[in-house]
Amino acid sequence: MDENKDTIICRCEDITREQILQCIQDGYCTIDEIKKVTRAGMGPCQGRTCRLMIAQELSRYFNIPMDEVMMPTFRPPVKPISMGMLADAYKEED
Repeated sequence: MDENKDTIICRCEDITREQILQCIQDGYCTIDEIKKVTRAGMGPCQGRTCRLMIAQELSRYFNIPMDEVMMPTFRPPVKPISMGMLADAYKEED
């Protein structure tokens, strides 16, 4: 196995490069599929730090350009909001 197997790809969910490569070898070929199996990209940063690294691993493995790697789907809210903002938006009815 590669010497960089213990490199953390997803810091939020503590997912290593070895785990990502294993998913790819098991037949998962999109970021969304890898996300569903490992939770990579589902932590507090919502993939902002790991999405590109997973795409790079897919690009290397399948020997395709980065722009051909299918980017994951995003569900609202795309931009994180604070709990305080949600609390301020809630108005209790009298």
